[in-house]
Amino acid sequence: MFIRALTVRDFRSWEHADIELSTGGTVFLGANGNGKTNLLEAAGYLSTLGSHRVSGDAPLLRMGTERARIGATVVNTGRELRIDIELNQGSPNRAQINRSPVRRPREILGILHTVLFAPEDLALVRGDPGERRRFLDELCTARLPRLAAVRADYDRVLRQRSALLKSAGRQARSRADLGTLDVWDGHLAAHASELLAERLRLVHELSPHLTDSYASIAPQSRPAAIAYRSAALPPEFLDPARPPARGDIAELETILLRELAAARPRELERGVCLVGPHRDDLELMLGDAPAKGFASHGESWSFALALRLGSFELLREGGTDPVLLLDDVFAELDRHRRTALASVAAGAEQVLITAAVPEDVPAELSANTLRVETTGDADRRTSRIIHAVDSSAAG
Repeated sequence: MFIRALTVRDFRSWEHADIELSTGGTVFLGANGNGKTNLLEAAGYLSTLGSHRVSGDAPLLRMGTERARIGATVVNTGRELRIDIELNQGSPNRAQINRSPVRRPREILGILHTVLFAPEDLALVRGDPGERRRFLDELCTARLPRLAAVRADYDRVLRQRSALLKSAGRQARSRADLGTLDVWDGHLAAHASELLAERLRLVHELSPHLTDSYASIAPQSRPAAIAYRSAALPPEFLDPARPPARGDIAELETILLRELAAARPRELERGVCLVGPHRDDLELMLGDAPAKGFASHGESWSFALALRLGSFELLREGGTDPVLLLDDVFAELDRHRRTALASVAAGAEQVLITAAVPEDVPAELSANTLRVETTGDADRRTSRIIHAVDSSAAG
């Protein structure tokens, strides 16, 4: 899989760009603030419908505009598809496949697979559980695009059930309130069980890749492992060595309904939903200790890198290489970690890299280089690709 052409219009600092790409490596070279990361962000958005830098779409629109457009021509095993998405200020986003509109933007999911590694990935190790839940769900959706609809349904039910808990907690708890909660419990458990089953499957299948990737990056460190953590689930479900079973979804739904019933008095008292995958976490372990709070800076970087490289290897098992996006990461890594990442990148079908200076890109990576600069004042800078640089300059 590779991107043959990437298009942006009024996206971040880019007024417009039409970039022809090829297999192998491409380096976007330029000083910090020139907009090179925005191009990788655009490619990643087409893959996940989200940014790795911000939680909402508003910052992605060029200042003073009401919409942005990004698109890519994607080649997968010889088949070419065009995907485009329009990000709108104050109205729903719109998407197209081969220039034909689709009902929902999430219908483009699965056409382009990317794995992005960026400085923000340290939050996977040191940040809040929400960062790790997002990592799991984006990877689950890359492998099973229909899960995007499950996630949307779960979020909708969670919001509605949470609103009912708040109102029921403030008022006398009538039979009507409690009866309505029973209905929402059923909806929540149904959607949550599907999401949980895929998260548990993912942890089971990602676990060996994570352990191997970490060992290759930090061979002198303690062994790395991951496990799913949920107060609602029995221990046997949380063992990453446990393979998924045919009846998992139905069993998980039964467990969740039981836990929701048991938690209802506390939920009514506090006005929040205390049971469900929105409360869970991905535990990262180094030896017998959790990585968060115990890992050194270098170990944290290694773990974050191993999560991404493990994801890359897992997606590869589907038969095609995802596009590897490396955003200013080589400058953050020591020699050994740079070499380990470069060896993976060298074997990828396509890798897009940003770097501030040529020396930040390992010599073993042969890549075409495009220089990115900006014009205009600080309040309205415009990025542009000014010329190509000989590939030897990247090394």
